[in-house]
Amino acid sequence: MKEKGFGGANTLTGLDFEREVDFQDLLTEKPGYEIKPVMGKAGKGVFFKGKLVARCFRKNDFYKFLEEEGVNWKAKVSKRLLPDDALLVIVRETLYIIEVKYQQVAGSVDEKLQTCDFKRKQYLKLVAGLGLKVEYVYVLNDWFKDPAYQDTLDYIHSVNCHYKFNSLPLAWLGLPES
Repeated sequence: MKEKGFGGANTLTGLDFEREVDFQDLLTEKPGYEIKPVMGKAGKGVFFKGKLVARCFRKNDFYKFLEEEGVNWKAKVSKRLLPDDALLVIVRETLYIIEVKYQQVAGSVDEKLQTCDFKRKQYLKLVAGLGLKVEYVYVLNDWFKDPAYQDTLDYIHSVNCHYKFNSLPLAWLGLPES
């Protein structure tokens, strides 16, 4: 990651994140990918070479998706979780909750990283009965490589959540590569 920089999303095998990057924009920069609405469906469709491979949901779009599927979220959780980005990869039947955390000084993000277990379990409750798996992943910048974060990073893995630094490999998400 370059401070105050641009670029990044030029590799073919992953999505490279920077401070203020839009997940959907990164996907559309990849050869063969297009993001567009799917008639009568919540969120947006992710198409690779014209074939629907995933669906993207932001914030309240995720709850519109749950409504489409007949899920009464209020009966499952007491408060909405609003994902930065949720990606439903169709062939994997997996919902990826993607949270980008960029830090340059110590602050509140430190403690937010420790909430992934709770949030993942809440998302699992929400999609129970839909046959979906849930993967919760942070995309972190190099700030979090500091040894002071090792316990937090170990914890993230210990509760079956994930983190990647600066990039999110397409293959890891189950998306085709160009």
